[in-house]
Amino acid sequence: MKQTSGIRGGLYAVSEWISKFALTNLQWALFNLPVALLLLSLLNIGDVKELWYLLPFIFFPATTAMFAKARDWVRKDHKETADRSYLSYYKENYKNSMKAGIALTILWSVLAADLYYFSTTSSLLMNLFLILGILLFVYTINTFSTLVHFDLKAGAVLKKAFMLTFVSPVLFLTVAISSGFILAVSLYIFPLIIPIFTGSIIAFLAFSAYYRLYLKLSNDQ
Repeated sequence: MKQTSGIRGGLYAVSEWISKFALTNLQWALFNLPVALLLLSLLNIGDVKELWYLLPFIFFPATTAMFAKARDWVRKDHKETADRSYLSYYKENYKNSMKAGIALTILWSVLAADLYYFSTTSSLLMNLFLILGILLFVYTINTFSTLVHFDLKAGAVLKKAFMLTFVSPVLFLTVAISSGFILAVSLYIFPLIIPIFTGSIIAFLAFSAYYRLYLKLSNDQ
């Protein structure tokens, strides 16, 4: 069968990518629905402490599965995983992502508590912890990429992600700027795209930068 070319082919390719991003992001949103519902209910009573307990068991496995799909899109020359479903990645990576998620949730909890405390006592320290928040955000994103790209236990994943986060300023800045831009657009300009595109686009851009670094380091070795 002939491949469609020209304008029609370009439109087909665009629509195919849109459907990929949308389907994966909607699956991610569906798996995170319990977290979203609890967050909305807790915001009404002003206490979000209970939300932290759900993150390792729901948010991290769901997001890892989304990054696994993004890995397939980036490694388009590797056809062996082209037909893997979101659900299969969710099941496959659940335990490992949950374990890594517990460690990262603890770090995020400590950071959130410090930000809350210093927001009323010291603007200097609050700004310092905001910078640490950016570092932790990029580290968390790189942890997802490491989880899906290497067959390692959770502890080794966290160590490797930490090393890769700080070994390459290009990777760090690419992940921080691209993710920050997508989040800003989603939160302040087009909030309706959050359940449809935001997560999958961030995963795709972040893993693309991660994979380029991986290939560079592999070639250097």
